[in-house]
Amino acid sequence: MSKKYILALDQGTTSSRAIIVDEKGTIVGMEQQEIQQIFPKSGWVEHDALEILETQLSTLKKVIQKATISNVDIVGLGITNQRETTVIWNKNTGKPIYNAIVWQDKRTVAVCETLKKEGLEKHIKQTTGLVVDAYFSGTKIHWILENVPKARKEADKGNLLFGTIDSWLLWNLTDKKVHATDYSNASRTMLFDIKNLCWDDTILAALNIPKSILPEVKPSSFHFGDYVLDGHQIPIAGIAGDQQAALFGQACFKKGEAKNTYGTGCFLLMNTGTELQFSKNGLLTTIAWGIDNKVYYALEGSVFVAGAAIQWLRDGLQIIKSAEESEAFAKEVKGENPVIVVPAFAGLGAPYWDMYARGAIFGLTRDTGKNHLIKATLQSLAYQTKDLLVAMQNDAETPLTSLKVDGGASANNLLMQFQADMLDVVVERPKITETTIMGAAYLAGICVGLWKQEEILSHRKIEQEFTPKYTSEKRERLYKKWLKALERSKDWID
Repeated sequence: MSKKYILALDQGTTSSRAIIVDEKGTIVGMEQQEIQQIFPKSGWVEHDALEILETQLSTLKKVIQKATISNVDIVGLGITNQRETTVIWNKNTGKPIYNAIVWQDKRTVAVCETLKKEGLEKHIKQTTGLVVDAYFSGTKIHWILENVPKARKEADKGNLLFGTIDSWLLWNLTDKKVHATDYSNASRTMLFDIKNLCWDDTILAALNIPKSILPEVKPSSFHFGDYVLDGHQIPIAGIAGDQQAALFGQACFKKGEAKNTYGTGCFLLMNTGTELQFSKNGLLTTIAWGIDNKVYYALEGSVFVAGAAIQWLRDGLQIIKSAEESEAFAKEVKGENPVIVVPAFAGLGAPYWDMYARGAIFGLTRDTGKNHLIKATLQSLAYQTKDLLVAMQNDAETPLTSLKVDGGASANNLLMQFQADMLDVVVERPKITETTIMGAAYLAGICVGLWKQEEILSHRKIEQEFTPKYTSEKRERLYKKWLKALERSKDWID
């Protein structure tokens, strides 16, 4: 009998990836392609949605070819994606009417301020679990409809469709037949009622968004439609936003279990079970996933700039040639680093939600060199994670005993040790750090009957544990220094 495989796609902020996973949960093939970052104005970030589709299809086909497996042995397809990034396209031509507006984009700050002035902040928090911020999709949809020529007219005629990246891929993969999303992605739009599981009419009216452009919302482990590859139908059976997919991929199935993903941004999520739990400390309440006729929720803290700060060292300052080099340079700084970098390039996310903060460097002296700057940038990821965990523990009222980590920067041993030192908890790095794309694979595999959820726990193996070594005095002193620097970077723009 031939082996069975799951194909999974991970459309991220900086690249499109595809993997093939076998029945034992082992990755047998991976392909990746970078996508272009477009910055039309200060604070604006865009992607070419057609390029996203092309790179994703290219990696999909290449990974199958290189894995030398038959299409008929692929029994399911899972999708995970950068969340909040917004595409609006014409359903007749199949072409986007504007570039995809990326989650990091800040052009809709004024729209957010208007929503606050109109007194909608409380309703949005209670309905969607989110704060009013330019981060989410709702105000981006509004901007496109208001600013792209003929967009409003075409929307009123019923010719336009909105989607987060998963919906855009799904619509194209199903040959324009299925316009849908899953609960986890819908919960990031700032338009979705996460308790009643429907689009909210009050917020749609405030942003003048017609319901006709919105996708249907389905569970995360669900048969959405089929991708036909050389005549073979592959069920698209799992969809989840990247951070929720990583939570699933890390097997955080129990209430109170948490993971931190070090990607372009940094995202700390804690499973809170089937009960809605609202934060009193600046965190988001979000849908983790829908599976087996149940909806699970999570508390989330979002750091906007994490791995993107390492990219800035590479591309902006050009003081490293690759992200991997950062560890070696940082190790050259012996003892405590006097420099603090606050990478608030796109404002501050949770728990501060300051759209007006900007990046800053503190503690420069005449002997400061590039190694200090590199180490301080790496340490900023750990400091920001501590900000989130402090807020999360205050909300959940349960101390965290360990933190599961994944994402590109989790491979950096110096950063992971500093993270353990600053949090005073054990940091667990799994053997397979590709937990985001594995989460999408698992959701699809469960739907098509390849795995049961409890089997996934046996797939997860720990590669290394990092145990805290700092004294409480040292930890507190360093953290106070960080908080002082953070305070000075706030409200930079009038």
